Amino acid sequence: PEAFASLPGRSARVPEQAAGERLNAVLPADIVVRSVSVAPPGFDARFAPLWRRYRYRLCDNPAAFDPLRRHDTVVLKSPLDVTSMNAAARLLVGLNDFAAFCKRREGASTIRELLAYDWSRDDDGIVVGTVRADAFCHSMVRALVGALVPVGTGRVGIDFPARVLRAGVRDPRVKVMAPHGLSLEEVRYPADAELMARATLTRSVRAPVDR
Repeated sequence: PEAFASLPGRSARVPEQAAGERLNAVLPADIVVRSVSVAPPGFDARFAPLWRRYRYRLCDNPAAFDPLRRHDTVVLKSPLDVTSMNAAARLLVGLNDFAAFCKRREGASTIRELLAYDWSRDDDGIVVGTVRADAFCHSMVRALVGALVPVGTGRVGIDFPARVLRAGVRDPRVKVMAPHGLSLEEVRYPADAELMARATLTRSVRAPVDR
C-alpha cells in the first residue's frame, strides 16, 4: 500500500493514474494499460475468474493470406472442414481431465471445465476457433487446436480428440500449435462479494464427469 501511494511522487496525480502512466512507459508497444484500480478483497487474477475465452486463427488458403495478419494467424497448406471440426469439438465440452492436452506441472490439477469450443469462418475466410473454460492448463488451448486440425484435414476421424481425452496421455498426432495464432479475448470475474469463494472453488480438485 505504501509503495502504491507513493507512485505519484510530487505530482498531483492519484496513484491509479500514476501507475497506468508508469506501466505504459515501460511496456512494449503492443500492450496498453487503459486504467488502473485497486482490487477488491478476495481478488485473485489466476483463480477468481468465472471463465476465460481464447481465440485461435488459421488460414487454410495460403494464396489468399493477408501478410499484415502474420503475427496473429497460422497458415496451413491443407483445407479445413469446419463442420467436422465443430462435431469433434463438441465431444470435448464438459468437466474432464485434460491431462492429454496439458503440459504437466508438479502438484497441478488437469481437471478443467470446457464451457464452449467452436469453429467458424470469418468474412475473410479465416478459420477461427473460440475456446471458453473456467481455467486452462499450460499449453492446453494450443493442444486442443492441434487435436482438431487433423480432423479438419481428414487425417483422423471426428472421434479422435475425444479418444485422446479419454486415454489421458499425450498423443504424438496432437501437435501443440504455434503460439502466435492464439489471443486471449476476455476474462470474466464474479461480483466482488463472490471473488473469494470462486477462488477457493477453482483451487479445489474436482472429479471429471463420467460419460
